Amino acid sequence: MKEIRGNVIVGQSGGPTAVINSSLVGVYKTARDRGAKTVYGMLHGIQGLLEERVVDLSEHIRNDLDIELLKRTPSSYLGSCRYKLPEICEDQEIYKKIFRILDEMEVEFFFYIGGNDSMDTIKKLSDYSILNGSRIRFMGVPKTIDNDLAATDHTPGYGSAAKYIGSITKEVIRDGLVYDQQNVTLLEIMGRNAGWLTGAAALARCEDCEGPDLIFLPEIPFDVNDFMKKIAELHKRKKSVVAAISEGVKVADGRYVCELTDNVDYVDAFGHRQLTGAARFLAEKISREVGCKTRAIEFNSLQRCASHIVSRVDITEAFQVGGAAVKAAFEGETGKMVILKRISDDPYICVTDIYDVHKVANIEKKVPGEWINETGDYVMEEFVNYIRPLIQAELTPIMADGLPRHLYYTDKK
Repeated sequence: MKEIRGNVIVGQSGGPTAVINSSLVGVYKTARDRGAKTVYGMLHGIQGLLEERVVDLSEHIRNDLDIELLKRTPSSYLGSCRYKLPEICEDQEIYKKIFRILDEMEVEFFFYIGGNDSMDTIKKLSDYSILNGSRIRFMGVPKTIDNDLAATDHTPGYGSAAKYIGSITKEVIRDGLVYDQQNVTLLEIMGRNAGWLTGAAALARCEDCEGPDLIFLPEIPFDVNDFMKKIAELHKRKKSVVAAISEGVKVADGRYVCELTDNVDYVDAFGHRQLTGAARFLAEKISREVGCKTRAIEFNSLQRCASHIVSRVDITEAFQVGGAAVKAAFEGETGKMVILKRISDDPYICVTDIYDVHKVANIEKKVPGEWINETGDYVMEEFVNYIRPLIQAELTPIMADGLPRHLYYTDKK
């Protein structure tokens, strides 16, 4: 096997997941095994690189125990950012600075672990590299709990988030039956404009649980009045009603439900609004108009940091896509993203491949319409069958003093 002779650099970007560090380990270990001289890590992604905040990962990941701990550590070990590179034609200087830094470090292989916005970064850097005859190869490593990356069957991070959502939904449903009192519980689930995460609440419908009563995805316009009628009808015949609602549900005129009462002021560099409050707004409306006890539960960042309930399938695939990116770059590929291709559901078989990042960046993959029921308030069995293989098996945390042990970045050597 030929060896990599240049240096490698890797960064993490966007929202973290419970398995993003397994992809980091996949890049690091595969590059080292193939003979890379140095594997650098960008602290806080491309923004940190611009500030020349870079570390030699071998000084921080020292042995097999560190590798196993890092696989099981949630959030982004190197830190993240939401930094949007300008178009090449708009600002050449920022690209000149990036490539000067990379050249001074003798970097030949650049890996970026992230979602849609991160693939936009890979696209721009690889384009600039080709235009200017650079030897550096750029590869995207997929990551997002939202599962909205195009071309890939699913994204690492999604399976563990779906496993968490399905599990917690079951527990919330059980909790709602404790008292002999009618109540309505609304679960607000992440996902922005795609309903992959919210649909995972349907996993709770199984032998020992009836599952949520309603599921609303952002792919279908949300009718507040129709929603209230459905809740009122369910309330008449059930002691406890549970509905799962995407943070990104919109009414017919395009406004997010969370914007109906609260001003959503924060917008990141990529134009994404901070979405929160849809469940709270609807719960207050139910309390006033239906007249019952209500709860609004925002799963929020818990969906992406619950490494104690990580899917073994997910963490394994996260490692594999990191390694596959190194292999592809070593073989001469650039401007590509690793994708997962499902070969079979039973038995579940999934392999890695590569795909042109230009056909992935800034494209949102939505839940297929045929996987949503006709009334737009639940998902079909095909959706559940798609998710189920991704949540299988567990990877037990390494425990210390009764709690999961993590590997965290520190400047101390």
